[in-house]
Amino acid sequence: MDPSEKKRAAKIFALLEKEYPEVKSALNFSNAFELLIATILSAQCTDKRVNIVTQEMFKKYKSPEDYLLLPDEVLEKEIFTTGFYRQKTKSIKNCCRILVDEYKSMVPKDFDKLSTLPGVGRKTASVVAGNAFGIPAVAVDTHVIRLSNLLGFIDNKDPVKIETRIKELLPEDKWVKISHLLAVHGRTVCIARRPFCEDCAVRKLCPSNKYLTME
Repeated sequence: MDPSEKKRAAKIFALLEKEYPEVKSALNFSNAFELLIATILSAQCTDKRVNIVTQEMFKKYKSPEDYLLLPDEVLEKEIFTTGFYRQKTKSIKNCCRILVDEYKSMVPKDFDKLSTLPGVGRKTASVVAGNAFGIPAVAVDTHVIRLSNLLGFIDNKDPVKIETRIKELLPEDKWVKISHLLAVHGRTVCIARRPFCEDCAVRKLCPSNKYLTME
């Protein structure tokens, strides 16, 4: 790899970190199990909506056993506004069953075990591993996919390839945070339909900046 690519990635990270010094997971949680449930609910849904739903739900249901005791129709009603509520109910119930039967109702810290839980893919496993357990991981969501391409890190939409590329470009102590930085930047400045390139902290390092030739 060209050393200049790593150097540019490091500069981009530093600028974004300065722009968003308090960045953290957009999902509200107090433990690994809550984060796991919230991340399952976040599929095809905004983090803001998930937080609204879980604010009351987490007060009532605190363990995998609590969810297993719920009739499907009750859980479906609780999570209805997050979309795909029937499939998410099935995923949550199946996931909780595995946690109870195989992990003594605890969320496993092992990434491979996490990623094989029902309703949990590589992205969800990365979110939980990185934010609940401090395990270096890159969570690749739609913002990370889009911005990784716009910033010239990669020319590919495959999440696994993007994860691998980011891990090549940045040291592992930056992996969790870069996911948050790209996500918040994608939500607030580098918006898909109308990016505010003129207000972008990394515009001088971005090959997709529409004002680049003017600076």
